[in-house]
Amino acid sequence: MKAVFACLSRLVLGLALLVFVGVVATILLLPGRLQNLGQFALDYIDKPVSSAEATVLFRVSPGENAATIGQRLKEQGLIRSVDAFRLLVTYYGVGAHLEAGEYELRPNMTTTEVISVINKGIVKTTSFTIPEGWRIAQIAEAVGKKGVFGKDEFLKAVKDGGNGYEFLANVPSSSSLEGYLFPDTYSISPSSSPADLVNQLLKNFDRRVTPAMRAKAIANGLSLHEVITLASIVEREAVVTTERPLIASVYLNRLKLGMPLQADPTVQYSLANDPASVAKFGFWKVGLTEADLEQVSPYNTYRNKGLPPGPICNPGLASIQAVLEPAESDFLYFVAADDGSHAFAKTLDEHERNIRRYRR
Repeated sequence: MKAVFACLSRLVLGLALLVFVGVVATILLLPGRLQNLGQFALDYIDKPVSSAEATVLFRVSPGENAATIGQRLKEQGLIRSVDAFRLLVTYYGVGAHLEAGEYELRPNMTTTEVISVINKGIVKTTSFTIPEGWRIAQIAEAVGKKGVFGKDEFLKAVKDGGNGYEFLANVPSSSSLEGYLFPDTYSISPSSSPADLVNQLLKNFDRRVTPAMRAKAIANGLSLHEVITLASIVEREAVVTTERPLIASVYLNRLKLGMPLQADPTVQYSLANDPASVAKFGFWKVGLTEADLEQVSPYNTYRNKGLPPGPICNPGLASIQAVLEPAESDFLYFVAADDGSHAFAKTLDEHERNIRRYRR
């Protein structure tokens, strides 16, 4: 009997609220004081639960309706009344537009504000930036520290990812996705997986490195993989943006002459494959020793001629463009100055003079 009474009470309350909102809606269309009265009544049922500003993460599942959404909003202390929520959804005509997703809501929001957020699909996202020149291991570490995904989860997604992307078709099977995780700022929702993020990065590469750029690589006698590999070295060498095409020209000139690239970043990359080295020196060791330059590794361009097996970091668009459109120069050497710029030279004698000048 009590259950029947409770059901009837809820039905009566719902009908009362329906009539109430209907009256309010009618009054709002009338002029003057009656309209003000209607707005007052609407404000009354639209009041926030409290003044608390603490954010609550609320998830709407695909296909969920106003009744179930309203019930859970009430249970999480985000609205005062399930019936008022349903009636306001009807009043605003947004019942079919409550978007699935995860939302940041607060108890101090009115029911109308809550409805507006869910109606517009303003989902909670985490912003994550990948700077130019980071290697995959750095990205994974940053992902872990940000709390987006676990470091190992991300690394596994990178290892397993890349299927179906045409631009990866000619990448050697022994290579990873290093070089192809495009540096940019990304928005990640809580429902995203590590694989989703990896796909975002690869799709961005596919979009930003255009078919025209890929055709330019072929016209220059280079594969896309070779372009990205060289661009990754330019990325780690360049500090002054305008020098990128000059640095690219030096390496391309050395490749044509069969000279070793002798690029410090390739040695740094190799050293950082050892966790002990990373713990002591970071991912990019400053001040390489003679022993470092003699390290046996396919990435050591002091010991090996030609390009390393693959990219050493994920380069940005400017470095990729620099390799595709290098400066016209006869330079074969460069040395870094204290301000990050470089002194370029055509001969070894000139280069040694620059070394004495800039490395006192």
